[in-house]
Amino acid sequence: MSGLMKVSSNPHIRAAITTNKIMLCVIIALLPTTIFGVVNFGLNALILVLVTIASAVLSEWVFCKICKKKSTIGDLSAVVTGLLLALNLPPSAPWWIAVIGGVFAIVVVKMLFGGLGQNFMNPALGARCFLLISFTSIMTNFDCDAYTGATPLAVLKEGGIVNVYDMVIGKTAGTIGETSMVAIVIGACFLIMVGVIDLRIPGTYIVSFVIFLVLFSGRGFDMNYISANLAGGGLMLGAFFMATDYVTRPITKKGQYLFGILLGIMTGIFRVFGASAEGVSYAIIIGNLLVPLIEKVTYPKAFGRGGEKS
Repeated sequence: MSGLMKVSSNPHIRAAITTNKIMLCVIIALLPTTIFGVVNFGLNALILVLVTIASAVLSEWVFCKICKKKSTIGDLSAVVTGLLLALNLPPSAPWWIAVIGGVFAIVVVKMLFGGLGQNFMNPALGARCFLLISFTSIMTNFDCDAYTGATPLAVLKEGGIVNVYDMVIGKTAGTIGETSMVAIVIGACFLIMVGVIDLRIPGTYIVSFVIFLVLFSGRGFDMNYISANLAGGGLMLGAFFMATDYVTRPITKKGQYLFGILLGIMTGIFRVFGASAEGVSYAIIIGNLLVPLIEKVTYPKAFGRGGEKS
């Protein structure tokens, strides 16, 4: 296909932008948080980024070769998957974790279900959750040369005090790409300006999450607590770069609002009532699984013969 069908409910409109251009825009948007993560965490973070991208791209190329299909690495989707997965890895993780994650994301979550457009969940998040379950101690160890100790959200969950300013800037422990809220928002603004994403899902996600915290966290309208939860745990990275994935989000506008509300509530449940201080990855994956149901209840009904009567 030389063009990309605009992702919307029918009638469909053919857009001039291609899949390759969309993925290139996402890569550019992720550069600020990637560069910050490498500068902040050092050489091992750079190695993880490069190895994860390489393993994702190579996995897709090998899979296409084995199945005698035309190579699809030119659409850059494998690069985006590898980069997003790398940004969700702790900076102290060994290189082989990046390889396993890249292979799992591409082969198991993406290609075995038909490739780009057929996967039922975000490949990068699927791989991250697989790594969390399989290698929990490695994936939850955020100690590195720059920082030691628990992440700010873990400290907050135990009743401690965190420095929200450091969390916004990114001078704190966490995964490679989740720490700097400023860098993530800069990239998100770029995607919004070029029209790759809009605010329906991330805006609804963030607002519903804040409302949930106010109602159920037991801290009321505590701005320090709310700000820390917004700045930490990959919420901004997930809201703008993974929840908005064209393939795994609802295509209807009403469905996207409902999807965002669902993500906000589930993230709130995981963080407030769950054992983990994070929850974004699991919330988005569960949301991905519920997308068919969301689209079923929000899909526009036809009028006229055979359709809904006015």
